[in-house]
Amino acid sequence: MSFVVEEFVNQDSYFLELFSDIKNADTLSRVVLTSLMLGLAIARRVASDILNQRSQAENVRPLCPKCGRLLESKGMLPRSVISLIGPVNWKRRGWRCTKGCRIGQVTPFDKELGLQPSQRMSNELKQISCALAVFVPYSIASSLLKMLTGTKISSGAIWNWVQDAGQDAMIRLEDELSAFEENSSEPIDIESKFQKLPLIIGGDGVMVPFRPHTGSPKGKTAWREVKVGIFARLGQRVTRKGKAVSVLVHRHLVAVLGNIDEFKIRMQVAAVKQGIMSTEIVVWLSDGGRGFWGVYNELFAGRAQGILDFYHAAQNIWKGAKNWLDGRTNKAREWFDKARHRLRHGNAGKVIDDFQEGLIQDDLPESARKEIKNVIEYLEKHKDHIQYDRYKELDLPIGSGMVESACKWLIQQRFKCVGMRWSEDGFNSLLHLRLAWVNGTFEELFA
Repeated sequence: MSFVVEEFVNQDSYFLELFSDIKNADTLSRVVLTSLMLGLAIARRVASDILNQRSQAENVRPLCPKCGRLLESKGMLPRSVISLIGPVNWKRRGWRCTKGCRIGQVTPFDKELGLQPSQRMSNELKQISCALAVFVPYSIASSLLKMLTGTKISSGAIWNWVQDAGQDAMIRLEDELSAFEENSSEPIDIESKFQKLPLIIGGDGVMVPFRPHTGSPKGKTAWREVKVGIFARLGQRVTRKGKAVSVLVHRHLVAVLGNIDEFKIRMQVAAVKQGIMSTEIVVWLSDGGRGFWGVYNELFAGRAQGILDFYHAAQNIWKGAKNWLDGRTNKAREWFDKARHRLRHGNAGKVIDDFQEGLIQDDLPESARKEIKNVIEYLEKHKDHIQYDRYKELDLPIGSGMVESACKWLIQQRFKCVGMRWSEDGFNSLLHLRLAWVNGTFEELFA
């Protein structure tokens, strides 16, 4: 028998039974899982014993917070908290005022441990539960927690913890936004080694299903847009074959279930914290959504090179080709292949000229004429954002996949599973936890 567990095993029949099960286990999995149960049981015993020793070592007699008199001991009172390793039990000294002041039960040791008077669950248990809920539905988070630690927590309790932590994250954000509006500055929140790398900024929207009425799942699904922004540095890594390839590092996400003005202020604060003013090369990369290009024009046009997503531009050219040449014909496909090649290699003017010639056709339907005019207007509006040959020479990306993947991970993978419909409060709380996770501030919410 291992000397590490021998003392505990001989003291308790439960330990002895678990150790016997380990010795008789017929598979590696049974050995590992039963050893884990034994380890957790020993951890609970160790934690309880240490807490009892520390509480009994207290010898300072506290004062009444109301009258200032020395408090009278009520003896050693039991305390139990459910933790990540299961229920931990110990006794600590309680105090009361001899004058009868209504101060409740005073337990300095609880305060030393960071516990609230009525707290039944430990903070690390809440943190791990919320971390699981960041990635999977609440019921699955509850099952995983039980499987991994043996501690059974209801999905409803995890939901409540997510709401509390999410509200805390939102309050911190509101304080940050208010401070920025008052001072118009924020400390740079990025390591110096990243500041020399090009800063890539993007924005996009994704629709999420919501309940039509607060507090009730009944009614038709209401779809609402969540605006997502991303900041990332463009670095490089060398492959096994020795080839240098571009990679995005130091990602920072912004998201809001709200209007474009709420999105703007969040993007502005994040841009300052990500060091936009001290970065030589800054790029805005997005598809053709007007609202997001409005964000670019208002906030970043003076500092950043705007790049229209190449694949979105090509998609719009194909729309024009289908209306002009009939997309079912080989002629339309051949012309589009040439037009896409010209666009990619910096000759968008020739594409526009071809569309202009197409408008001269007498037999062109009015609907097709309108669509072609829209494409021409679209390309001319973004003429400074479609110089793809120059962007490639500068090793800058021309596709907005980074923000689309951010939308997929941040929103779609967690909020758009089958049958899901969200309340606004429930969505916002979890959204801010997911943002805290990807932005590296998750642990601060539980400090």
